[in-house]
Amino acid sequence: MASWSAPSPSLVEYFEGQTSFQCGYCKDNFGSRSYGMWAHSMTVQDYQDLIDRGWRRSGKYVYKPVMDQTCCPQYTIRCHPLQFQPSKSHKKVLKKMLKFLAKGEISKGSCEDEPMDSTMEDAVDGDFALMNKLDIKCDLKTLSSDLKGSIESEEKEKEKSIKKEGSKELIHPQSIEEKLGSGEPSHSIKVHIGPKPGKGADLSKPPCRKAKEMRKERKRLKLMQQNSAGAFEAQGQPVCLLPKAKSNQPKSLEDLIFESLPENASHKLEVRVVRSSPPSPQFKATFQESYQVYKRYQMIIHKDPPDKPTVSQFTRFLCNSPLEAEHPANGPECGYGSFHQQYWLDGKIIAVGVIDILPYCVSSVYLYYDPDYSFLSLGVYSALREIAFTRQLHEKTSQLSYYYMGFYIHSCPKMRYKGQYRPSDLLCPETYVWVPIEQCLPCLDNSKYCRFNQDPEAEDEGRSKELDRLRVFHRRSAMPYGVYKNHQEDPSEEAAVLEYANLVGQKCSERMLLFRH
Repeated sequence: MASWSAPSPSLVEYFEGQTSFQCGYCKDNFGSRSYGMWAHSMTVQDYQDLIDRGWRRSGKYVYKPVMDQTCCPQYTIRCHPLQFQPSKSHKKVLKKMLKFLAKGEISKGSCEDEPMDSTMEDAVDGDFALMNKLDIKCDLKTLSSDLKGSIESEEKEKEKSIKKEGSKELIHPQSIEEKLGSGEPSHSIKVHIGPKPGKGADLSKPPCRKAKEMRKERKRLKLMQQNSAGAFEAQGQPVCLLPKAKSNQPKSLEDLIFESLPENASHKLEVRVVRSSPPSPQFKATFQESYQVYKRYQMIIHKDPPDKPTVSQFTRFLCNSPLEAEHPANGPECGYGSFHQQYWLDGKIIAVGVIDILPYCVSSVYLYYDPDYSFLSLGVYSALREIAFTRQLHEKTSQLSYYYMGFYIHSCPKMRYKGQYRPSDLLCPETYVWVPIEQCLPCLDNSKYCRFNQDPEAEDEGRSKELDRLRVFHRRSAMPYGVYKNHQEDPSEEAAVLEYANLVGQKCSERMLLFRH
C-alpha cells in the first residue's frame, strides 16, 4: 500500500468586510450579503470545519452569508443517510427510472407516470378523495369510450339529483346496458335489473354500492374492530381477531435503486465517479462531453444566453477546486477531495453531480443534466444516489456518515424541497450546533432569520479566543500572528484579522495560513 503524507496547510486570502450583490433567489438588487475569501489551496479537514460554520465553496471562492442581514438567509443543511427512508414521492422517482430502463420511453398520459411535484407530496398523500378519483380514472381506461361517457353522464345526473333532493339515488343499471348497444357482448358486464316501474325496490337483493362506499365501510369496520379490541384489552378480557396478513418489509434505498433489470432491458445506466481536481485521465477524456451537457442545461433550464456558459466559466465554477486530493489508509478507496459523479445512459453522459468527499460527509456542490431527460426527475434521483453513495462510503470509513445538501432557504418556497430528505438538521447561525429541522420550521415560519439553539446562554464555542496563535503567510514564510503584528504599523489591519478569525473559528485559524501582503 502506498504511503500517505500529510497535506500542506491551507492557504487563503480573506476579503475584508461584506460583499453585496443581486440575490439569485428573490432578485433583490444588492440584497444578498456575504463574507468571502479565495482559497489557493485547502485541506479537506479545514473545509469540513468551515462548512460546519456556515461556509460553502463555489469553485475556489469560499463564502459565508451574513445571516442576519442578507435578504434570503441560507442555512446549512445535512441529512442523516444511515437513518434515511425514501418517501412515497422518492420511491415514485426511483420506480419511474427503473421502468424507463427496463421498458424504454415512459408513455405520456399514463396515470402512474404523471409527474408529481415532490413539494406537494404531503398534500396529495393526505387527500384521499383525490386518490380515489385517480383510481377511478385508471379503471375507466379498461372500458369502451361509449361506456365511459355513459357512466360519467350518469354520475353528473346523480350529483344534480342529490343536490335537489338531498338524498342518494341509485343509477339504474338497465340504462347502462341499453347504452352499450349491439357492439358490446351482453355477457361481458353483470347487470342487476331493477323492478318494473311502480313496483318499488326489490328488497330481497342488496342495493347497488359504489366501490368508494365499500372501501369506506371496510375502513369503518376495521376501526370498530380495533376499538373493540382496545376496550376488551383494557378490561383484561381475551380478544379474538382475524389473523393479520404479514406485512412485507419495506425495501431499502439500495433495493429500489439497484433492482435487477431484465436481460432485454431497453437502456443501461452507469454511474462513474471521476476525480475533477486534480483532473484524472477519465475526467480529461470526458471533459468536452460533460461541458456540452452543462451548456445545454444552463441555456435551457436557466435561460442563459449562448455566450455565457463558456468553457472557462464551467471550469472555474465546477471543475476547479481548492481541495487537495488525500488518500489516507483509513479513508474511502477513491480518497477525499472533489469529484464529478457522471450518469452514463447507453454510452453518453446525461447528468453530472459535482460533489466533495470530506472526512465526515459527502457534500453536494451542483447538479446539471441534459434537459431532454427532465422527465426522469434527475434532481431527485441524483440526490437519492448520493445518499446511497454516502452509505456505501460509510461501510469502510465509519465517521463519514452525513450528506450535506448545501443551503436550505426557507424564505424561498422553491428551495424548501431539501427539507424533505429526513432526518435532517439545520445549522444554528449563532452557536453552530445542529438542530433537527422539525424544531426549526415553526420558527422559520414566523421569521426568516432564526437562532435555532434554544439555550439563551449558549455561545459559539469555536470562536477565536487567542488571536496571536492565528497563522499568517508573509514574505514566503509562515508565522504566528503575534510575531507578524510586531512588524506592522497599520492598526486597522488587526480588525480585519479578528473578523476573519471569528468567522473561520479557532481551529481553522490555527491551521490555515492567512495570506498577508
